[in-house]
Amino acid sequence: MEGNLKREIEERRIASQKLSVLTERLEISNRELLDFAYVSSHDLQEPLRKIQAFGDRLKSTCQDSLNEKGLDYLERMLNAASRAQILINDLLDFSRVTTKAQPFQPIKLSEILEGVLSDLEVRIEKSGVILEVDPLPVVEADALQMRQILQNLIGNALKFLREGVTPVVQVRSRVYFEYGEDWCEIRVIDNGIGFEQQYAERIFQIFQRLHGRKTFEGTGIGLAICRKIAERHNGTLIAESEPEQGATFIFTLPIHQPKGDLHNA
Repeated sequence: MEGNLKREIEERRIASQKLSVLTERLEISNRELLDFAYVSSHDLQEPLRKIQAFGDRLKSTCQDSLNEKGLDYLERMLNAASRAQILINDLLDFSRVTTKAQPFQPIKLSEILEGVLSDLEVRIEKSGVILEVDPLPVVEADALQMRQILQNLIGNALKFLREGVTPVVQVRSRVYFEYGEDWCEIRVIDNGIGFEQQYAERIFQIFQRLHGRKTFEGTGIGLAICRKIAERHNGTLIAESEPEQGATFIFTLPIHQPKGDLHNA
């Protein structure tokens, strides 16, 4: 009996050591991947800027000497460069979620939301969307990242509209007590085109898109950034949807961050 107990304890100790080693390797791998994304994206900025600058100069100075096909090629080149710039910026944002983050501090989410809606004012008016917004609580968080996640989620709701239906976007909030602490839940709900529930995890993976670029703009990185922000705040982000019935994105985070995390990026 005693021998079995000692063997079991030793097996658990070895298993724990193996898990620690694997966890450390995974953390190193993740850091290396983020560093690579940041460095490679940063280094691509300069040559891309030159392509755009010379393309614009060519268009302004040589437009009259180019035939229709030449102008078409030039326009395609500039459009491709513009898409590449957006992709690089999104990659940099993805890598900066943890590497360039700001300390957590008490922030008024309602004020953050007001700024987001102000930034999206033109799109809101153009789409004719009806907005329904709850008051949001004060939480300990990174203000810039809260702005980023709300702007991405509401921007998505404004993007995937359903034809023939008056668009409605709701931002619902509740505070509840669970696991010995207070939590905030924010739901961004739309009545747009929706998607199959089987893709609810895939959409949070980097570069994953459910719709073609020609149909809906985007790089396929925005929701991956949102999920990463939620996790950095010790929270979660999930999606629920049905085709032609709209989508609901549910973001939860603790009202108070663990003390050790309050001033750490």
